[in-house]
Formats: sequence, structure tokens, C-alpha cells
Amino acid sequence: MNTATANQTIELKKDRGGQGLQPGYFARRNVWDWLFAALIVAGTAIAFALYGPAMDFYEKSILAGTAPSLIWLGWFWRPLRMLSVAVAAFALLAIWLYQTPAGTADLARADQVFMLKYFISSQSAILWMSLLFFMSTTFYWVGMLTRAGETFEVLGSRLAWVAVTLALIGTMVRWYESHQIGPDIGHIPVSNLYEVFVLFCWMTAAFYLYYEDVYKTRRMGAFVMLVVSAAVGFLLWYTIVREAHEIQPLVPALQSWWMKVHVPANFIGYGTFAIAAMLAFAYLIKQSANETRWYKLAPLWILGLVLCLEPIVFRQSAAEKGGSYWFVYFGVSVLIVATIMFGRKRIAERLPSFEVLDDVMYKAIAVGFAFFTIATVLGALWAAEAWGGYWSWDPKETWALIVWLNYAAWLHMRLMKGLRGTVAAWWALVGLAITTFAFLGVNMFLSGLHSYGEL
Repeated sequence: MNTATANQTIELKKDRGGQGLQPGYFARRNVWDWLFAALIVAGTAIAFALYGPAMDFYEKSILAGTAPSLIWLGWFWRPLRMLSVAVAAFALLAIWLYQTPAGTADLARADQVFMLKYFISSQSAILWMSLLFFMSTTFYWVGMLTRAGETFEVLGSRLAWVAVTLALIGTMVRWYESHQIGPDIGHIPVSNLYEVFVLFCWMTAAFYLYYEDVYKTRRMGAFVMLVVSAAVGFLLWYTIVREAHEIQPLVPALQSWWMKVHVPANFIGYGTFAIAAMLAFAYLIKQSANETRWYKLAPLWILGLVLCLEPIVFRQSAAEKGGSYWFVYFGVSVLIVATIMFGRKRIAERLPSFEVLDDVMYKAIAVGFAFFTIATVLGALWAAEAWGGYWSWDPKETWALIVWLNYAAWLHMRLMKGLRGTVAAWWALVGLAITTFAFLGVNMFLSGLHSYGEL
């Protein structure tokens, strides 16, 4: 009775196996969990105190909702706590370094202060992100192909974490920098291709690192980081040719608070769909490891075709600054395809089981579909506010619907008909092609209400 009285404040519940009782959700929190929560609450309060008068109702609502969401995420997956603290600390350091003795911000200090110039101004941090994602991908592949695999895979994982951190620091600092240019220019950096590619890179990597942690294997990283590095490659080209890193005022259609929620939700979908497709590719490589018939190696030929045709798609850059960039990209693409071709037996041995690859592929698509659905609904509400109608069959909207229907059908076949294996993997790869066209192809080849996003 005394024991029951002493523990009456602790919520107890059955565990999954029904073999006993364990403490409830809040009782399982340790001191570091509560310290993290206290930091988030304190930071939110300070933000309200300093910047509340400059915020409208929607911005205050988003800030208020961010605090419990971030606390829950940090409790759900504890590595996010250190990530959040590191990003906040370095972003605040960058903001402090921008201050002059007179107490005003001067963006010219980005070229004068050592830490800003070389590390934590927005452009410096994003360039470091790009380099570290390339290095991470390289280490993952060295780990995949060599006997000292575990050591290199750990290095690849650590570098991916640092790259995600720097991407978020760059994003936060860019947000601050935009507000210093002019009162009507400041905006959350998710408004153009440059900014959303940064978003795609860190978000895809972060979701992958979660699955890496949950499944206790780093052997999926070589394939997933390929798509992140491809995105970084496009980002660098876009920066060289278009000078896209320059902060620009928002066009009228984007001057809406809907952008703050619609775009991130969309890119959770894009990122997780990309993860699923790359794991589908790994699944097919593992399946064809001992094949010698050329038509059984279709996944490799398709990868080679996609990678090597990309320079042709962007051939207009040949007459512009950075035109030779795609020749280097072509050479790297050939090297990647050849490496996978000749090392596929070794790769297949080191990849996780078919069951793990299939399960992560399914979970990634399920998460992506949920957020893509939310993004589509939010986009319709945004369209109603901006253009007076929820749906106009604009090319971007039409292809978004095609993407949604594709993954809805994939999940239906999975859940209702038990879709698994080769067909599911090929379908996920086709899904990435459809998603890529909806994201980039529409901007390049079609016009419409979303033409402000063209290359």
C-alpha cells in the first residue's frame, strides 16, 4: 500500500507485450528533456518580447505553435535537441556579429568579420553545407566498398549531421539578413529555387538520419546521400549561373503567411519520396547483384541515363557563366554508374536486408504522402486567397495532383493488396520521376500561375 501511495502520481500503462507496466510519457522524461523544454519556452518568450510588436496574428500563432512542436520533436528523437541548440547558438552568434558598436546591423560585416566571412554568414554556411554533403556521400560510398566500412560510414554520418546543422544555420541567418535589407524584403527563406533546394537538402538528410538511427544501420546512406548530393550539384550550378544566393523581394503572390507552412510541408513530401526512391534503387541493385544479362541491370542503365542526360537538359548554361560545370557533372556521373556496376556484388552484401529496405521505403512514402496531402490542401487555401479560386488546373496544380494520385495508389496497393518487392521498388522510382517533373520540369517546360518559379 505504501509503495502504491508513493507512486500514485506516476502514470502507468501496459507495454506492447502486455507483460508489465511502465511509466507514462511524462514520467519517462529525464532532466535533459525538461532542460531542453525550458530552453525552448524561454527562447519563445524572449522572441515574443523582442519581436512581438512586429509580428501579425498569424506569425504569433506560428511562433506559439512552434514551441510545443519543437519540444515534442526533441523528446521524440533526442538527437534533435543538440541540433536545435547548436543551430540557435550559432545563428544568434551570427546575428550578434552583424551588430555595429552603434547597436545597428550592418550586412557589410559579412565580408569583414572572420566568423561571418568564412563560416556562419548565410552564404558561407550554405557553401560549407554543400561541401560536407559531398564529403559525406563520398565517405558513405568508401564505407560501402572497403573493408574498413564501419569507420568510413560513421564519418559519413557525422558529416551529414554537421551539414544539416550548417544548412539550418544558413537558413536562419539568411532569414535575419533579408530583414536587414529593407522592411518589405524580409521573409522566411523558402521562396525561390535556391532557398527550397537548401530546404530539400537538409530535410532529406535529416529524415534519412532518423531512419538510420531507428534501424541501427548506416548502410543505406550511400544511396540516399546520392540524391542529396545531386540536389547540391544543382544548387551550386544555379548559384553560379543565376547568382541565386542574392536575396530578392517577394513577388506579390508569395507575400502570404501560407507560404510559411505550404512550402515546408511540400518539401517533407519531396524529401521522403526521394529517400524511398533511392532505397528502391538499392533494393533493385541488391536483387540484381549476380545478374550478367544486360536487360536485368535496367536500374543501372536508367540511373546512368538520368545522370548523363541532366547536362543536356540544362544545356542553356553552355553559353553562360559556369557552362563547363555540367561537363564535370557528367564525368562524376559516369564514375558513379561504373562504380555501382562493377561493385554491385560487394554493395549487395553490405546493404541491409530486403525487409529493411522495403519497410523504410514504405514508411518514407507514408510520411511523405501525409505531408504532401497537407501541403496540397494548404496550397488550395493559398490559391483561394491569392487568385480567388481553390483550384484552377494550373500545370503545377495538375502535376501536384498526379503526384498525389500516384502515391495514393502505391499506398492503397501496399495496404490492401500487400504490394512488396520488385514492383513496389520500380513504382517508387517512377514516383520520383513524376515528383521531379512536378517540382522542376513544370517550371522549365510549362507556364502558368506558378511561372515565378521558372529557371
